[in-house]
Amino acid sequence: MSENRLEAVVWDLDGVIADTAAYHYRAWRDVFKKRGVAYNLAAFMPYFGRRHDSIIRAVLGDRLPQEELDAITEEKQSNYRRHVADHIKGLPGAVALINALNDHNIRQAIASSAVPENIDLIIRGLGIAGCFQAIVHGMEANEGKPSPQIFLLAAEKLKAKPAGCLVIEDAIAGVAAAKNAGMRCLAVTNSHPEEKLKAADLVVESLEKIGVVDLQEIFD
Repeated sequence: MSENRLEAVVWDLDGVIADTAAYHYRAWRDVFKKRGVAYNLAAFMPYFGRRHDSIIRAVLGDRLPQEELDAITEEKQSNYRRHVADHIKGLPGAVALINALNDHNIRQAIASSAVPENIDLIIRGLGIAGCFQAIVHGMEANEGKPSPQIFLLAAEKLKAKPAGCLVIEDAIAGVAAAKNAGMRCLAVTNSHPEEKLKAADLVVESLEKIGVVDLQEIFD
């Protein structure tokens, strides 16, 4: 297959497929408040979509023992699932595009720093669990974005060449990770303004008007 052709689409999850930012923020705020640290939205947004250990270290310092990192992570995850369970909402156009790609037999993967339980909760809640041929979660990648590792693992699972993969992202680090992986990238301004996502091949305000043909044209 030509490298100049769309083989597979690799999706980020939070902020791209599902509108979860408010629930992640609330969970982090509660965890840090319990430890005497005020945490606001301005501190949260630059790290949205990053690995949990990097977020914890950025707020509480890098000398925490692994046991404490694990305990904080588990507490935050439990808080998040409790908050989001009854409020799972797809972002505009995402589910429709996933279903369209599935109808065109284009392979799809999720590559997210989230843990498996969180990914499963969201994709089942949105009714799209059967649309993905591969899922790579944060526990499988030793390095967080902007490292390309998680996207390269997704391509490997999909049996697709990186050059034939398109990543759909909303985060600055995610766009950098996609480009570092040698993949094309479509960025959505759900979490950051367009000027911060310019490294992507295409930046859009919403996926509502994006179809399979638009994704294929990114490779032309």
